[in-house]
Amino acid sequence: MKKRFLLIAVFAFSIAVAGCQKKSIDDVPSIEESQPIVDSDMRLDQAPEFNLKTVDGKDVKLSDFKGKIVLIDFWATWCAPCRKGVPDLVELQEEYKDELVVIGISLDRVSGTEKDLLPFMQQYKINYIVAHGTDEVSIRYGNIQAIPTSFIIDKDGNIQNKFVGLVPKSTYVEQLKKLSGKS
Repeated sequence: MKKRFLLIAVFAFSIAVAGCQKKSIDDVPSIEESQPIVDSDMRLDQAPEFNLKTVDGKDVKLSDFKGKIVLIDFWATWCAPCRKGVPDLVELQEEYKDELVVIGISLDRVSGTEKDLLPFMQQYKINYIVAHGTDEVSIRYGNIQAIPTSFIIDKDGNIQNKFVGLVPKSTYVEQLKKLSGKS
């Protein structure tokens, strides 16, 4: 009974803290003030494979990036914390392009805001892969309940960490250094 109550409390807290609503980006706390929920129990032996279509119609599979660190970010254009985190993801992709692949899995198709995706990507100068998410992929990655939700996957394809909520760039950098042996 206690475990069930704890799970419900954690879920409610995560929705309250990290859940996304259509609100102004100015209403979102700064990245330094935000406290993402780290789900170290979510570590899996192997990250679930997926085959998704990118915004430009190409296929993208997780297995295409074996040997690189992959940051998967579940997000949507209407999500204020997601929008606030995009510039950091753009910088990370540029700064760590030799060892990191950022894949944004957009849930805009699911929420009916798919038409906003391409203009958003142009406005924010997104330099990383953006794929259309599906219910199947959301479920395979733990039934995504709040966005942004991100996963750090090591060079062997294993999930090393899951974050629910806005994540400071420094947290990602720390993870990247650790996984690349540069810490």
